[in-house]
Amino acid sequence: MASHIFLFSTPFLVFSLLAYASFFASFAYSASTGAAEVANGRKEAEALLEWKVSLDNQSQSLLSSWAGDSPCNWFGISCDQSGSVTNISLSNSSLRGTLNSLRFSSFPNLIELTLSYNSLYGYVPSHIGNLSNLNILDLSFNNISGNIPPEVGNLVSLTSLNLSSNNLIGTIPTSLENLKNLSVLKLWSNNLFGSIIFIENLTSSLTILNLAFNNLTGTIPTSLGNLKRLSAFIVGNNNLSGPIPPEMNNLTHLLALQIFSNRFSGNLPRDVCLGGSLLYFSASENYFTGPIPKSLRNCSSLLRLRLERNQLSGNISEAFGTHPHLNYMDLSDNELHGELSLKWEQFNNLTAFRISGNKISGEIPAALGKATHIQVLDLSSNQLVGRIPKELGNLKLIELALNDNRLSGDIPFDVASLSDLQRLGLAANNFSATILKQLGKCSKLILLNMSKNRFAGSIPAEMGYLQSLQSLDLSWNSLMGGIAPELGHMQQLEVLNLSHNMLSGLIPTSFNRLQGLTKVDVSYNKLEGPIPDIKAFREAPFEAIRNNTNLCGNATGLEACSALIKNKSVHKKGPKVVFLTVFSLLGSLLGLIVGFLIFFQSRRKKRLVETPQRDVTARWCPGGDLRYEDIIEATEEFDSKYCIGTGGYGVVYKAVLPSEQVLAVKKFHQTPEVEMSSLKAFRSEIDVLMGIRHRNIVKLYGFCSHAKHSFLVYEFVERGSLRKVLNDEEQAGKMDWHKRMNLIKGVANALSYMHHDCSPPIIHRDISSNNVLLDSEYEAHVSDFGTARLLMPDSSNWTSFAGTFGYTAPELAYTMKVDEKCDVYSFGVLTLEVMMGKHPGDFISSLMLSASTSSSSPIGHNTVLKDVLDQRLPPPENDLADGVAHVAKLAFACLQTDPHYRPTMRQVSTELTTRWPPLPKLFSTMELEDIMVHRYVIG
Repeated sequence: MASHIFLFSTPFLVFSLLAYASFFASFAYSASTGAAEVANGRKEAEALLEWKVSLDNQSQSLLSSWAGDSPCNWFGISCDQSGSVTNISLSNSSLRGTLNSLRFSSFPNLIELTLSYNSLYGYVPSHIGNLSNLNILDLSFNNISGNIPPEVGNLVSLTSLNLSSNNLIGTIPTSLENLKNLSVLKLWSNNLFGSIIFIENLTSSLTILNLAFNNLTGTIPTSLGNLKRLSAFIVGNNNLSGPIPPEMNNLTHLLALQIFSNRFSGNLPRDVCLGGSLLYFSASENYFTGPIPKSLRNCSSLLRLRLERNQLSGNISEAFGTHPHLNYMDLSDNELHGELSLKWEQFNNLTAFRISGNKISGEIPAALGKATHIQVLDLSSNQLVGRIPKELGNLKLIELALNDNRLSGDIPFDVASLSDLQRLGLAANNFSATILKQLGKCSKLILLNMSKNRFAGSIPAEMGYLQSLQSLDLSWNSLMGGIAPELGHMQQLEVLNLSHNMLSGLIPTSFNRLQGLTKVDVSYNKLEGPIPDIKAFREAPFEAIRNNTNLCGNATGLEACSALIKNKSVHKKGPKVVFLTVFSLLGSLLGLIVGFLIFFQSRRKKRLVETPQRDVTARWCPGGDLRYEDIIEATEEFDSKYCIGTGGYGVVYKAVLPSEQVLAVKKFHQTPEVEMSSLKAFRSEIDVLMGIRHRNIVKLYGFCSHAKHSFLVYEFVERGSLRKVLNDEEQAGKMDWHKRMNLIKGVANALSYMHHDCSPPIIHRDISSNNVLLDSEYEAHVSDFGTARLLMPDSSNWTSFAGTFGYTAPELAYTMKVDEKCDVYSFGVLTLEVMMGKHPGDFISSLMLSASTSSSSPIGHNTVLKDVLDQRLPPPENDLADGVAHVAKLAFACLQTDPHYRPTMRQVSTELTTRWPPLPKLFSTMELEDIMVHRYVIG
C-alpha cells in the first residue's frame, strides 16, 4: 500500500511543483509587463507635458487637466486597455504653439492624431514619421508652414491624411505613394506646387482626393482612371492644364468631380455620370469646348452643376432631361444656343438657374413657372424676345435678371406675387410702358435696374416705399416730370442713377435725408436749383451733374446758389413802392408767425406737464431715472436740430437731460407705409438689447411706445459711426493701427458674445460701418439691432433679407437661410474696410469672382499688402506689423465663399486675443498671396 501511495504521489508532487513554478513565473512576467506598461504610460505623460509647456500660456490653462503620471483621463487623450495612449484629439481647442517639442517616438501605439482648427504654426517635424501605427493624421486649419516632410511616407498605416488650410509650400512628396492603405487625402488651401503624378501608385484604396486651392501645375495623369474606388476628385483653383484623360470615364463611383478654375481644355469627360451617383460637378472657369456631356442628360442623382465661364457649345434644349434633385445650375458665359424648351416640371427642386451670357433665343417659356422652387433666375445677356410670361408670377423669386435681351412690354403679373424679390434687372431691353406703381410693394428690393429702355411717364411716388432699396438705376429712359419727394424716404439707398432722361424741376429737399448715398448721377436732364447738401452730391464728379438746366451748389463745376440768385435779381428790378409794400407785408407776417410760435410752444409745454400720459407703454432699466416727458422736453418733441443720424427704420436724436446725462434716442418712422415693419424692427431691437450686457455693444436704457412716438433710449457714443470717422480725414488719421486693431477686436468680441454666449444665439444680420459706433477712445460699440434674429437651435432660420449692400454674404443671393456665418462674412468686409480706410467694394468683387480664380484675378498676384492698407497712416512696424498681417488673413478667412469654411466668431475672437505668429518675411515685402486663405466651394 505504501509503495502504491508513493508511486501515485510522486507524479502528483512533480505536477504540483511545476504548477507552482509556472504560477510564480507568470506572476513575475505579469509584474514585469505591468511595470513596463506603467513605465510606458509615464513616458507618454512626460512627452505630453513637455509639449504642453512649449505652448503659450492660454493653451496651458486650457490643458489644466494634464497633470500626473497617467494621461488616460486627460482632456483629449484616449488609451487602450493597457494604459497606452492611442488617441490625441484636440480639435478646435484654441491651442497655440508648434509641434517641434512633441516627441512622437514616445507614442508607439498612437492611432489617431487630430489637432485641427487651432493656431499651431512652425513646421511639420520630420520625426512624425515615427508614428508607425498611425491611422488618422489631421492638422488642418492651422498656420503650419514649410514643406510636407517626406517622412510622412513612413506612416504606412495611414488611412486618412488631412493637412488642409495651412501655409504649406513646396511639392507634394512622392513618398506618399508608399501609403498603400490611404483612403482620404486632403491637402487643399495651401501653397503647394508641382504635379500630381504621385497618385499613380495610390490605386487600391483612395476614395477622396482634395487638392483644391493650391498652385499645382501639369496635367491629370492617365493613371487616375485606376482609382476605381474614388468618390471625390477635387482639384479646383490650381494651374492644371491640358485635356481630361479619357481614362477618367472609368471612375464610376464618383460623387463629386470638381475641376473648376484651372486651365483645362478640350471636351468635358463624356461619361461623367456613367455610374449614376454623381452629386456635384463643377468645371467652371476653364477653356472647355464642345457640348455638355450626354451622360448628364438623365443624371438623376445630380445636386449641383457649375459649368460657367467656358466655351461650351451646343443646343441647350438637348442637354438636359430628368433632374429631380438638382438644386443649383450655372451655365453662364458659354456659347450655348437654342431655346429653353425643357421639361421644367421635372426640375422640381431647382432653386437657382443661371444661363446669362449665351446665345439663347426665342421667348421665355411659360413652363418655367412649373419649376416652382426657383428663387434665382438669371437669363441676362442672351437673345430672348417677346414679353415676360405671367407664369413667372408663380415663382417665389429672390432675384430676376433679364438684362440685355430684346424683351418688350412690362411686368405682366401682380407684383404682390414678387413679395420676396430682392434684385430685379430689366436693363437694356425694349420695355416702353410706364414704371409700375406696384413696384413700390416689393418692399424687400435691394437692387433695381431698369436702365437703357424706353420707359416713359414719371417716376411713381410709390417707389419711396422701397425702404430696403440700396441701388436704383433708371438711366437712359424717357422719364419726365419732377422727381417725387417720396424718393427721399429710401433711407438705405447708396447708389442712384437718374441720368439721361427728361426730368425737370427741383431736386426734392427730402434728398437731404439720404445720408447713406455714396454714388449719384443726375446728368443729362432738365433739373434746376440747389443740389442736396449731402456728401454724395458735394463730392460728385462734374460728369454726374452736367447738362441740366440750372443746378447750383457746392460741387465741382456748379455755380454757387447765392451767385445764381444775385445774377437773376439783376434783371428783375421793380418800382420802389412795390418793394416797400412787399417788405412791410412780410414784416407783419413775420410778426404774426413769431407770436403764433410763442403761443404754440407755451401751450405745448403746458400740455406736456399737465396731460397724463396714460397711453404710454414704457420699460426702463432698473434703477434708471428716465421718464417719457424728459425725453420729449430734451429733444423739444424731436426737433430736427437735435438729429444726429438717420437710418432705414428711424431717426436718431441727441438728448441732454437736466441731470446732464447724454443719451441717444432712436425714434421710429410711423408713416402708414412702413408702420408695421418699423414696429416689428422696434420690438426686435428691444427684445435683443434688453438682454445684452457687453462692453462692445451699445447699452439700452429703455424704450417707450406711444400713440405719437415709438423710440429707444440708449447710451450716447461720442464719435458716431465708424463710416463717419473713416470719411473724416482728421479723425481717420488719429485712428492709428493700434486703435484699429483694438476696434476690430471689440467687434469680434461682441459678435462672439452674441453667437456663443447668448441663449438662444443672436445673429445681428446687418454688421456694417454704419452700425459700429466709436467712443472717445475709438473703441467699438455694435449698434442697430433692428434686423437681429434669435437663432433657435432646431429651426431652419429661413427669413426675409436684412443687411446692407456690400456687406451681405454671397449665399444670400440664392438662399434666405440665415445663420451666424452671415455675420462672419460681414465682419470680414468690415475688417478690410478698417484696414483699407474705405469700403473694399471692387477688392471684394475680385476676391469673390466665381468662387475665386487665382489664374485670372489681379488680387494677390504681386500685390503688396502695405499698398492696399489705408495710406493716411504710416505702415505698421514690429509686432504691430505682425498683427496687421494676421488680421488681414483672418479677414480673408471670413470671406470664404462657402460659409462652412468660414471660422466661427469665437475662433476669430480667440485669434485676436492671442500672440501673433512671426511673419515668414519682412512686412514691407508681404504680398496678399502670402496671407490669403483660398476659398473652397463644393458644387
